[in-house]
Amino acid sequence: MKDYLRESLSYFGLYKKMFQQKKIVKPEFVSYGKDKEQYFLYYEPQNLVSDKIIFWVHGGGWNAGSPKFFDYVGQRMAKEGYRTISAGYRLSPKYKYPCQIKDVCDCYNAALKYLSDKGIDTSKVIVAGPSAGAHLTSIMCYSKKVQQRFNVDISNIVGFIGSGGPYSFRADDTKTIRILLNQLFKKNYDRRNGEPLKLMSKNHIPMLLIQSKHDGLIQYECAVDFKKKADLIGNRCELYTVVDKKNTHSWYTAGMFMEERNENKGLDKFFGWIEKSL
Repeated sequence: MKDYLRESLSYFGLYKKMFQQKKIVKPEFVSYGKDKEQYFLYYEPQNLVSDKIIFWVHGGGWNAGSPKFFDYVGQRMAKEGYRTISAGYRLSPKYKYPCQIKDVCDCYNAALKYLSDKGIDTSKVIVAGPSAGAHLTSIMCYSKKVQQRFNVDISNIVGFIGSGGPYSFRADDTKTIRILLNQLFKKNYDRRNGEPLKLMSKNHIPMLLIQSKHDGLIQYECAVDFKKKADLIGNRCELYTVVDKKNTHSWYTAGMFMEERNENKGLDKFFGWIEKSL
């Protein structure tokens, strides 16, 4: 209950800081479907430092958020020198799963084609997402069943970073997560078809799981469950426990991108891990 209250009280400071963020680059808007939520923003950094591309999928409980709302994240990644795709998808409860994972896969394919048409090398992609975005991107990266269904080639993905992800659906999930999952899935839908833990297959993609023990929404054990499965089947996985004081769900999943690396260890871990990956 204490962490839940801390989470609720954290939003004012987060939103206040969010609207103070400066825009460094103007992102390119690209639609990949007919729905207004089916689009992505492309951020080209002023000073390119790497040939790695970040494909980032926002969180928001599957029912809120958009690339435009999280513009500051794309701006922060561009500031760090990375070409970045910020992906949007159709939201619940209007659209039920698997609409969301289909959109993420379709967006990934459309984004890579878009970059390739620009003459940009797409052979090294880092896939990342917070919260609901971690849920969706982890399925795209590690479910062979989903990759085959939506025709996703993961051979060029060189790393996955999930922050605060609900990778396993647990009996001790918070009330908030249970409500959000009820909105996401149709009644009587087999949720094993939307649970990253159950869908994980063995592949080459190393993963970094960033998780807080003081998350008021997502159980820390969700990441522990996912790592145990990864270790069991031979997938490379590192679990990083958030040590920053700003360790509520909203702050360490997306809010950290409003800080500097020297003041936020989680953010430094995020970019440091990308720098060290293949």
